[in-house]
Amino acid sequence: MQCSPHGTYRGALDVLSKVIKNEGVFALYKGATPPAVGWAAIDSVLLGSLHNYRLFLLQNGMTEPSPSGAPRLTLLGHGAAGLFAGWTSATIATPIELLKVKLQLQDQKAVSLRRFKGPIHCAREIIRVQGVAGLWSGFTGSLAFRSNFFWMFLSFEASAWALMRGFSRLAGSRYEISTGTANFLSGGLASFVYWSMAIPFDNIKNRMMAYPHPQVYPSSRTSEPPMKRPAFLRTARQILAREGSAGFFRGLGPCFLRAFPVNASALFVYEGTMRILGAEQVFRPTDHLNSSSFDLTALTDA
Repeated sequence: MQCSPHGTYRGALDVLSKVIKNEGVFALYKGATPPAVGWAAIDSVLLGSLHNYRLFLLQNGMTEPSPSGAPRLTLLGHGAAGLFAGWTSATIATPIELLKVKLQLQDQKAVSLRRFKGPIHCAREIIRVQGVAGLWSGFTGSLAFRSNFFWMFLSFEASAWALMRGFSRLAGSRYEISTGTANFLSGGLASFVYWSMAIPFDNIKNRMMAYPHPQVYPSSRTSEPPMKRPAFLRTARQILAREGSAGFFRGLGPCFLRAFPVNASALFVYEGTMRILGAEQVFRPTDHLNSSSFDLTALTDA
């Protein structure tokens, strides 16, 4: 939907109906292998580095007092940790998303007619034509897109704080809200903020990765015209010139539809696991002398 020539589809439902009509139901799962295999690694890097960046910022003074008296990470600190984690995850996310984009854009029903027969063949062809660095085509777009994890984790913490603060007066009643429920709702709400900010960069990133679509991907390094590495600003200018500002928001509806359940569930599990493992309590090297500690909880100590 994002990478097809302007006017190809009228909307998400039009995409759905045309893909099923022209290619069959299983075409809806084109390009599923790279994310199915790779997203576990991407999210592991994202959330693992997020925790470590939180610790680093917490231990280096980006704190404020919590109601319990222990220093906790500021909202800006949570946002900064999300930003750095997004950049870190871009290194592994870029080649995985590149393969997904290349495979999904093939609209031939017969596999034999497709330029790429599968993810491994696709990776081999990219390396053969562009070299190993070709697997990171669109890396600047990926960095820009994943920079919006700043807004994701800042708004997640702000939402969790607001929910816990707002429902604190109902403690002991049937309407009392648990930390887990606050994390679930906050994750869903934060995903709306994330996609509202990230969708323009997602369009740029995906079109950089789709290049030279709708032309056929070249078969050799010596093809004419020669294969160029897509540039971030040039791609953005092309979108603006051909489609106007609306072109940057293609695909926002489907992203919103999936955003709440996916991200709410993911952050509910992540934050719950961190609490069970006791990873939110961070101690200074001198804690055995003064018994002071940091608190990494998600601003939910209302």
